[in-house]
Amino acid sequence: MTLGLPADIRACLFDLDGVITDTTSLHAAAWREVFDMLPHGREDDGPVPFVADIDYGEFFDGRSSADGVRCFLASRGIGLPEGSPGDPSGRTDTVQGLVRRQLDLYEAGIRSQPAQVCQDTIAYVMKARDRGLLTAVVTSNADCREILRAARVETLFDAWIDGVVAASRSLRSKPCPDTLLAAARDLGQHPADCVVLDATRAGVDAGRSGHFGWVVGVARTGRSDALYARGADVVVESLLGLAGSPDPRTRL
Repeated sequence: MTLGLPADIRACLFDLDGVITDTTSLHAAAWREVFDMLPHGREDDGPVPFVADIDYGEFFDGRSSADGVRCFLASRGIGLPEGSPGDPSGRTDTVQGLVRRQLDLYEAGIRSQPAQVCQDTIAYVMKARDRGLLTAVVTSNADCREILRAARVETLFDAWIDGVVAASRSLRSKPCPDTLLAAARDLGQHPADCVVLDATRAGVDAGRSGHFGWVVGVARTGRSDALYARGADVVVESLLGLAGSPDPRTRL
């Protein structure tokens, strides 16, 4: 198995949801439950429900939860006050209350249905480390370490930038490159020497705007055109699709 990367790459920055673990469906289901109990849209438009297959990818995938809520509500013509991080999950009249409600639903889902690790990614991470590359997880998910610790793969990563770290350092979420740049710094690498591996349009945007050396889109559900349009250098359905590529600057 080869890595299919440019020869000057020294570090791999992996997103969590959709790349390392298959938790996207749990996130989307939780958001659908949150928004289905709210009145949507303007009165003349009637109710507009949260469509998980469309709206999660458009407004939430790769962003922080609060940013996703703001974007989704704005698309429906709904304005809510920000509230505070201490707002309880039963409160649905603030952005932070909705964030807390989704987190509670998501964590309940994880307890009843543990996240599935993507074995192609784990195999790729292990091969990258065998070749001397550094590895990091870059995600807005605040439960990142617990998820990977439960899967017994947390020791495969040299650095972590998750939702908890991002909040403590005041890092903007993707599509801003802040979290990716922080991961590169933590690894002691220049962005041009790092590859970003992400399943989201926001993540690909962040990789491009941060001037990273290579951006790999992971389109497990067939969204390759959208990731190429955002500037991915290559898009694969599985990281095993990078194996054996004779020319990493040729799209697979």
